[in-house]
Amino acid sequence: MKYVHFSYQQQQHIGVALDDVIVPMSALQPFVDSSLTLPVHMDDLWSQHGLHTQLQHILEQHTTELLAQAIAEQDIEWLPVIPSPGKLICIGLNYRRHAEETKAPIPQTPVVFSKFSDVVAGHLQSVTLPQASTQVDYEAELCIVIGQQASQVSTEEALDYVFGYCAANDVSARDLQMLTSQWLLGKTCPDFAPIGPYLVTADEVGDPNQLQISAYLNGEQVQHSNTSDMIFDCRYIIHYLSQHMTLNPGDIILTGTPEGVILGKPEEERVWLKSGDEVTIEIEKLGRLTNTFVSAK
Repeated sequence: MKYVHFSYQQQQHIGVALDDVIVPMSALQPFVDSSLTLPVHMDDLWSQHGLHTQLQHILEQHTTELLAQAIAEQDIEWLPVIPSPGKLICIGLNYRRHAEETKAPIPQTPVVFSKFSDVVAGHLQSVTLPQASTQVDYEAELCIVIGQQASQVSTEEALDYVFGYCAANDVSARDLQMLTSQWLLGKTCPDFAPIGPYLVTADEVGDPNQLQISAYLNGEQVQHSNTSDMIFDCRYIIHYLSQHMTLNPGDIILTGTPEGVILGKPEEERVWLKSGDEVTIEIEKLGRLTNTFVSAK
């Protein structure tokens, strides 16, 4: 299942993506029985175990009727697929070749930092370049969405706690990031965590560490790798974090970026993001997340 959070005719909705159209959750109402409560908000998705399996059955059985009520993707306003994450946790330097390109030592334990949860942005939303920075960079990342509470979980069972995955851009103001040993200032400017366009359930993704991941700047591919290059895979990341904190449904984890970021280029070749630049993050099975950068007014 591919869930979508969107606005249509000035109303917020959740829905399911089918090809290039969106079926609003309300369209499924006539086909559900009394045992199924349809989610109204994205946070409702993990309140019912097995919900998406039941919805998938309805979609398969009533495709023609539902497509008649579908909305074309170009007619919606995309919203962040997780509008209010409880925690937004990031893993730094987690691709071997990215660590090498930045001349950083290979981490022996996960490098954990965070963004504030109110910086999430949606597909096609503009991202404002902060006035305090002149060195804004892109980072293509796989985002894990936690589906059930996880504390002290084993590596073997870690993926059982995942609801799904989406594409993310860990936008980074490098000059602010490097002011001190703490990266937060350069990571949590407004709209610095675009996520989406879809939240794809874990059963459709399979092994999250076997996915092609790329970034495009104004149509030119600038990052291209595979999540298999992660130093700490998704299983280990969830296990490791759960030893130190409780992960709750709706928490999201950005799992690091591959090589190809602007920071990884020789200093004389770095051309930082500027107004009008368009960045697209593409991850196998998860779709393409696009955002345009604009100057602060």
